[in-house]
Amino acid sequence: MPSYKAPLEDVSFLLNDVFQIDRYNNLPGFSDASADVREAILAEAAKLTEEVLQPLNRIGDLEGCTRHDDGRVTTPKGFKEAFKQLAEGGWLGLSAPAEYGGQGLPVTLSQTVAEFQCSANMAFAMYGGLTMGATAALMVHGKPEQKNMFVPKMVAGQWTGTMNLTEPQCGTDLGLLRTKAVKQADGSYKISGTKIFISAGEHDLAENIIHLVLARIEGAPAGIKGVSLFVVPKVLVNADGSLGAPNGVTCGSIEHKMGIHGNSTCVMNYDAATGWLIGEENKGMQGMFVMMNEARLGVAVQGLAQSEVAYQNAAAYAKDRLQGRSLTGPKAPDKPADPIIVHPDVRRALLTVRAFNEAARAMVVWTALKSDVAHRSDNAKDREAADDHMGLMTPILKGVLTDVGFSNAVLAQQVFGGHGYIAEWGMEQFVRDARIAMIYEGANGIQALDLVGRKLPRGGGRAVMAFFGEVAAFAKDHGADDAMQPYIAPLSTALGHLQQATTWLMQNALAKPDNAGAGATDYMQLFGLVTFGYMWARMVKVAQDKIAGGDKTPYLSSKLVTGRFFMERMLPETSLHLARIQSGSDTTMELPAEAF
Repeated sequence: MPSYKAPLEDVSFLLNDVFQIDRYNNLPGFSDASADVREAILAEAAKLTEEVLQPLNRIGDLEGCTRHDDGRVTTPKGFKEAFKQLAEGGWLGLSAPAEYGGQGLPVTLSQTVAEFQCSANMAFAMYGGLTMGATAALMVHGKPEQKNMFVPKMVAGQWTGTMNLTEPQCGTDLGLLRTKAVKQADGSYKISGTKIFISAGEHDLAENIIHLVLARIEGAPAGIKGVSLFVVPKVLVNADGSLGAPNGVTCGSIEHKMGIHGNSTCVMNYDAATGWLIGEENKGMQGMFVMMNEARLGVAVQGLAQSEVAYQNAAAYAKDRLQGRSLTGPKAPDKPADPIIVHPDVRRALLTVRAFNEAARAMVVWTALKSDVAHRSDNAKDREAADDHMGLMTPILKGVLTDVGFSNAVLAQQVFGGHGYIAEWGMEQFVRDARIAMIYEGANGIQALDLVGRKLPRGGGRAVMAFFGEVAAFAKDHGADDAMQPYIAPLSTALGHLQQATTWLMQNALAKPDNAGAGATDYMQLFGLVTFGYMWARMVKVAQDKIAGGDKTPYLSSKLVTGRFFMERMLPETSLHLARIQSGSDTTMELPAEAF
C-alpha cells in the first residue's frame, strides 16, 4: 500500500533559509506567522494529511462518488468526516481575511499546506481548493451584501464553492457559451443552461454549494464581450442567512473519468435557477479570471504533489526490492540480490523526479510570496513588480508543473516494474490522477499560447526583462565563486538559450503568427527549465553557506548533489527546445487538414 510523509524539512529550508520569509513581516499577516507558529501549523497539517487524508485516497478511488435518483451525490466513505475535520480545524480559512472568519495568514503558508493535501488525497483536496477560489472571486468582485452572505460560511467550510464555465459545445472558447440569464423585477436573474465537467458540483460534504456561473444576459453582445458572472446557490439563502428553498440547479450525472474518482465531476443543469450578478454586466470574465488564476496555481501544485508522492513510494520500493547485482559488484552479499537502488538507471529515474520536485516546490513558494506582496503590500511599485511576476509565471507553473508532474508519476511507476501496473501498490492511481491536471483550467497548450501571446508582451515586456535581469545578476554576483561554478555556468548557458528564443519569437511571430503557435509549448518548457535552474542555484548557494558555517547535515549535502544532477542531466534540454522553436512552423503547418 502507498504511503506519504509531508516534506517538512524541505519546506522549512525554503521558508526560513532560501526565501527568508521573516523579511516580509512588514506585510499584514506575516508577523502572525512567526517561525514557531509556522512550524506548529505545518506539523499539524502534516499529521492531518498523513493520518486522515492519505488513508482515504485509495478508498476514494475505488468507491468514487454516487449519484442517486433524486440528484443527490454522496462522497466515498470517510470523506464527510474528514471534510468536517478540515473545516473545524480552520484549514479552509488559513489565508482568508479575518473579517470573514479567516486567519489572515500568508498565502505562502496555505499553498504549502495545499501541496501536502494534494499529495495525500488530490480528489479530496479539490473540494476545499475550489471553495477558496470561489471566495477569492467573491471578495474581489462581489457586492458587499454578497460577500457578507456567502464568504464567511465558505471560509468556515459550512458551504463550498464551484466554478461553472464549460458547456458541451465550448471549453476554452467561452464566447460560444449558451447558458442564458433573464433579469427579474427584483434585480435577480433566472439562469438556464447546462454546464459540464464541474468539479465538486454536487456532494454531501456541506449544507450548501455556492456556484459561480458564466451566462449570457438576454440581448448581450455576441462572443466573450457578452458574458456575465453570477452567484447561484444550490439552496437559496434567506435574508437572515438561514437556508431556504432548493434552487433550480441539479446534478444530471457524474462523469465517468480516468482518475480523481473521489471528486464528483458533474453535469449541472440550471432550470430557471435564481442567481445574482457579480460585478458588471458583460464583464464576467474579470471575476472568473480571479478564480481561474487561483485554480491554475492550485493545479500547478497538484502536478508537484503527485510527483512528490510518486517519488516517495518509488524511492522506498527501490531501497527494498531485491533484483540483480550492482555493475560494480554485490552491495548486499548476504542477500540473494541487491536492492534496485544500486542500479544507475533506477537512480537516474529517481533523481530526475527528485530534482524536479525540489525546484518546483521552490518555484511555488517564490511565486506564492509574490502573490502575498501583490495583495498585501502598501508599496505600489512592489505590488506592480509582484503582479508582473504572477502574470508571467502562472502559465509556466500550470503548464510545466503538470506536464512534468504527470511524466514523473509515470517514471516513478516504472521503478516498480510490473508491480507499478497493479492497483494495490497505488502507483497507477497517481498516474491516473495526475493526468487531469494537464487538461483542466486551460489545457497546457493554451497556457503556452497565453505565455507567448499575452504574458511576454504585457507591459512592453517588463516582466520577462525583470526575470532576465534577476537571473543574470545572480549569476554575475556568484560567477567568481569556484564552488558555484558547476551551477552558475549551466544556468548562464540556459538563460542565453531562453533569451535567444525570446528574441526569435519577437522577430518571427508578428509577421507569421503560426511561428508563435508552433513554438509556444517548447518556449514554456524552456522557460520552466531556466526557472528551475535559478531555483537550484539559489538553494545550492544557501546550502553551501550553511555547510561552511558548520551545519553539515545529510540533507544539505544531498541538495548539492541533486542540484548538480539537475544542471548536468536536465538543464541541457534547453538547447533542444531552442532548436525546435527556431525551426519555425513550416513543417508543422504544411500538410493539409485532410492528410491527417
